[in-house]
Amino acid sequence: MLKPLLIEIGVEELPAVPLLKILDEIEKSWAKILEANRLLCEFEFSYTPRRLVLWHPEFPTRQPDAEEELFGPPLQVAFRDGQPTRAAESFAQKCGVALSELGRGEKGGREVLYYKKSIPGVASETLLEEMVHTWIGSMRFGKMMRWGDRHDEFIRPVRWVLAMLDHRVVPMELFGVQSGDTTRIHRQVSFEPVKVASPKAYFETLQEGGVDLFADHRRETILEGFEAIEAKEEVEIGRDDELMDEVVAITEYPTPLMGRFDEGFLKLPPEVIMTSMKEHQRYFPVFKKGVLHNAFIVVSNAKTDDFSQVVAGNERVLKPRLADAMFFYENDLKNGLDPEGLRKIVFMDGLGSMYDKSVRESVIATGLADCYADRLEKETGKGRGELKALAERAAMLAKADLLTEMVYEFTELQGIMGYYYAKALGEDDLVAVAIRDQYLPAGEESDLPENLFAALTALAYKFDNLMGLFSVGKIPTGSRDPFALRRAAAGIIRIVEHFDISFDIAEMIERFKGEYAPFDTKALESFFEERLYKQLDANPSIIAAVLASGERDIAEIVKKVAALKAIAESDEFKEIFTTFKRVANISKDMDLEADLAIDPSLFEKPEEKALYEAFERVTAREYPDYETQLDALFGLKPELDRFFDHVMVNAEDEKLRRNRRNLVGAIYKAFKAVADIKEISV
Repeated sequence: MLKPLLIEIGVEELPAVPLLKILDEIEKSWAKILEANRLLCEFEFSYTPRRLVLWHPEFPTRQPDAEEELFGPPLQVAFRDGQPTRAAESFAQKCGVALSELGRGEKGGREVLYYKKSIPGVASETLLEEMVHTWIGSMRFGKMMRWGDRHDEFIRPVRWVLAMLDHRVVPMELFGVQSGDTTRIHRQVSFEPVKVASPKAYFETLQEGGVDLFADHRRETILEGFEAIEAKEEVEIGRDDELMDEVVAITEYPTPLMGRFDEGFLKLPPEVIMTSMKEHQRYFPVFKKGVLHNAFIVVSNAKTDDFSQVVAGNERVLKPRLADAMFFYENDLKNGLDPEGLRKIVFMDGLGSMYDKSVRESVIATGLADCYADRLEKETGKGRGELKALAERAAMLAKADLLTEMVYEFTELQGIMGYYYAKALGEDDLVAVAIRDQYLPAGEESDLPENLFAALTALAYKFDNLMGLFSVGKIPTGSRDPFALRRAAAGIIRIVEHFDISFDIAEMIERFKGEYAPFDTKALESFFEERLYKQLDANPSIIAAVLASGERDIAEIVKKVAALKAIAESDEFKEIFTTFKRVANISKDMDLEADLAIDPSLFEKPEEKALYEAFERVTAREYPDYETQLDALFGLKPELDRFFDHVMVNAEDEKLRRNRRNLVGAIYKAFKAVADIKEISV
């Protein structure tokens, strides 16, 4: 029989962020518990700040009967000389039956003792208390609480438990609270428990009591409110998915409202205002014609017909926040940007202070400026000497905003505040943008630095992290990467690919290793190679083929992998590749660095001459990209097939054999300039 089941765990206000982090696990955990108890059925998990709710429209009132197969010891172990052994007796005891009731079965190709045990189902009501306890115990929010004189813990104190199977209360106790048939509605409607007659009546009770149980509907209500405000006020509200999730999680009856702040605060950088509103108050920013407006959106949880006091209260709260920010900003501008104070901030044991880090980054940045000077001169209109001086200036000032009061208050604004202070203090625009973009990209979906000059500072920051931390033994192991070095390497790969600049891993490590204590540089090279396998969207064997060619310039690796991938994904590649696998097999023991001299006068078969002439034509041409070059080389298939069909490569005559092998080896070597084809798996 199926009946509706409702379980509501009533709590004091849940913190949004810990709840949001484990939402998926909460639902999956209950599904596993249902399955483990043979009660799996459709259900819906919902939440508000004050409740966690499980709703089953049709819940089995009883477990189905089940059968369990038990396999015992092999017969030769279970019986000796026709008599049961201790192993057989122990298995019978485990099954709860006489030895004579055991049957025979097969497991792993051997005949064993066997018993099929019937397990009668029990009333699901008798299982629910333990199931709920298991479910609650599976929720690992991180920091937990104890309350009263209890020793058990949860994210917040549990205040009521509603558990109803159809019209009956399911008896259970949770954190000392007995289950019942009452819930709580919006506090502005009533503080008293409200009785519900049935699970279905529960939803009507919440709706009438000012509680929107469903997160998706609360989100929809907020977005509709945004659209209404935008139309009425002729403004645009800044959407923020992360903030929206939090606001949905902390409201039961959401109503978006627009408040205002003093226009004078718009002198602050927009990021300061938006960060202050978001981090401290959970407000959404408002824009007018694309520019930050002196207004904000608060999502109220109040149930009232007059929101004027709510708006006024939030305006009063925001004002001192912005006043503090203005004080920090003006004070920081008076103090300016000076890296000297970084000498007092330790970066890492063995790597000195943040000032020392800035010096190392300036060495890398100026070195890179020298490497890419020709392109930078074209893009910026500045000379090599000036560019190197500006690269050094950007690197030395990049961390100076860590000393500012604003970044002390809002750590997430490091770099961004350095940009605004540098602009206000008259630094070159290239320097200011480089300071702002030094931490980019910060993740897979993150923006990249605005220009190549800014990318120098970002590369220097990431490369110093890698070189420095490898030099003091802080190398990621397994899944542990406390210093985000994998992200740093991935960021370098993304920057190099985006700006299409040469960045030979081995050469760069060799160039700058003198700034660090001696370490295993090959380990860092290998670390970069591992990141390429993660970063590049291609069959691992294709990446292996390119790396086996000896290429270590990230930009060229990316291009070669993309070219080989495009060809390898074609429908006819598998057939084509069979021929070239043979080329690789013939050449695998050859010294490709030796002189692969080919003497046309030794050709005996027309197929030799045809292959040689086709190969000469292919290698004589200039190619615009690797894909075109590889297409031309793979285009040798017809000539190669005829060659293999009609020519004995390993001829008895040594001169003929060497000449033919050199021809095949030369073709393999031409491929290996792009990728070692023997590494490819199809």
